[in-house]
Amino acid sequence: MSRFDLVIFDFDGVVADSELLNNQAMAEVLTGLGLPTTLDDALANYMGRRWLDCVPDIEARLGRRCPDTALGDWTQLCHARAATELTAVPGAAAFMADLALPRCIASSSPPAWIELGLKAMGIAPAHAGPIYSGAIHVTRGKPHPDLFLHAAAELGVTPDRTVVIEDSPAGVQAGAAAGMTVIGLLAGGHIRDGHGARLSAAGAHGLLPDYAAVAAFISA
Repeated sequence: MSRFDLVIFDFDGVVADSELLNNQAMAEVLTGLGLPTTLDDALANYMGRRWLDCVPDIEARLGRRCPDTALGDWTQLCHARAATELTAVPGAAAFMADLALPRCIASSSPPAWIELGLKAMGIAPAHAGPIYSGAIHVTRGKPHPDLFLHAAAELGVTPDRTVVIEDSPAGVQAGAAAGMTVIGLLAGGHIRDGHGARLSAAGAHGLLPDYAAVAAFISA
């Protein structure tokens, strides 16, 4: 019998190997606004967070108000590149298809991006479960625990029986603050030296290199 009753997947960097795509697009949009930003800058400062929560930091660095068009520009760029660049994190689709436990996705990204990604990657909605988005379902995004607590409550599962799979420090903090077991997944193409240490510092209960290790962790 499993010690968990629910598996919560983050989306970008956990199901979709999209952190490089998203953050490269973010870097280009911000650079175009007059805020020189590299891919590594974007990964360090914005990964795993809602656009809404990134704006104050962007404006502080930019020294002026962020144009209202920036979110649309970023979204359009990400969606355009997804057609040719978006792939699943290795092992994610098979793991989700084989998983016997209830599951859901709880991501900072909007539902349209998640649904586009699942379709592009050929992941059946039933394998992903319900979608909960920090963009619409909660007032406070990650690193606050609200989104994960909302997802578990909607599915009738207590935090202590929930495991979260995350790839960003903000997401790990959110899961730990929710009182859930948090796996820090290091399987995406965006993982850099020192990333595991950042996830450990954020509260990850385990750092796992791939979905084979995730399967072993959950069944242990």
